[in-house]
Amino acid sequence: MQIRVKRVYESAEAGDGTRVLVDGIWPRGVSRASAGVDAWARDVAPSAELRRWFDHQPARWDAFRARYFAELDAAPQAVSNLLAQVSGGVVTLVYAARETRYNNAVALAEYLQARSR
Repeated sequence: MQIRVKRVYESAEAGDGTRVLVDGIWPRGVSRASAGVDAWARDVAPSAELRRWFDHQPARWDAFRARYFAELDAAPQAVSNLLAQVSGGVVTLVYAARETRYNNAVALAEYLQARSR
């Protein structure tokens, strides 16, 4: 499995493989048709409380990752469902945040790659 990460506001490309939106809320200003997503995995998004606390602040990145990974560990069925959806091919985790380095999709990609070995 090859995992990529991309903003939902970027155009879908053939090389994206399966596109999965991994945010808990639908992105502003994007219709379902134009998003080009194959699935919406709300159940693997960070909790609203964690998302608000993190606020994409780089200084909180390590703590965010640890807390988010704990949330994912507490939801093994959701993680298994996502891994089953995307096994064996290219998957692009799609997110809406402006921040491209410190966001839940980047953390989730790291988490999934560690679990798929």
